[in-house]
Amino acid sequence: MMQMSEYKVVPQNAPQDDTVIRQPQSVTPGNANGVDNWMSIPVGMPNCPQGLEYLTALDQLLVAQKVEALEAITGFETKNRFKVKNSLGQNVYFAYEESDCCSRNVLGGSRPFEIKILDNFQNEVLHLNRPFRCSLFCCFPSCMHTVEVSAPPGQVIGSVEQVCSFLRPQFNIKNTFGDTVLRIEGPICPWKCFSDSNFKVLSANNEEIGKISKQWSGLGREMFTDADYFSITFPLNLDVRMKALVFAALFLIDSLFFEQ
Repeated sequence: MMQMSEYKVVPQNAPQDDTVIRQPQSVTPGNANGVDNWMSIPVGMPNCPQGLEYLTALDQLLVAQKVEALEAITGFETKNRFKVKNSLGQNVYFAYEESDCCSRNVLGGSRPFEIKILDNFQNEVLHLNRPFRCSLFCCFPSCMHTVEVSAPPGQVIGSVEQVCSFLRPQFNIKNTFGDTVLRIEGPICPWKCFSDSNFKVLSANNEEIGKISKQWSGLGREMFTDADYFSITFPLNLDVRMKALVFAALFLIDSLFFEQ
């Protein structure tokens, strides 16, 4: 088996003599070894928003929501924080929610929020903006939940928009021109016990090309916290902006179905 120390990220379609710049290791108090293992930055990626180079070399992301002690003990909803890793367990991004206390504890999964996604250098590489939507009138266009995605912050690359449906949760992934380029279709019952919940990522011609999975994390964790585990898969050669939009869809799905 290949050792992690031997792993190198090679950019797609890179010349044979291309090299990979390795990020400096960062020290954090919470790490037993004093070192966080961060993924290397692929290089030689033209026309790629700065900070999204990581996604060019990945076909899977693993997302773990941090367990907040106050939330676990009191049920008081705190700001969500997430660690994003690749399949080797190397850190890729860190994400955190910006929202106010009243919205989190009164509006719940319908609350407005912003999510900032940072790289190892604490640069914000993705910005998600989710406005408030009233869920009482589920099929009114103005009540459909949506998240706008920018990369870098201030430059919109697309959006994820809920679709009115009665059996399965559905979402459209739209590019910056408002064209639907991908779709997401969830299970009839997203709130499964003792098993994963899978949301299929579909191409424009209805072919399944990826998946967002909410992974069952154990009875205790599921009952007493809303700190969840997710995985995302998509084609390696998918446009990096579309990968970023699929990644953003996870946070909308989490807030709508798994924040209770």
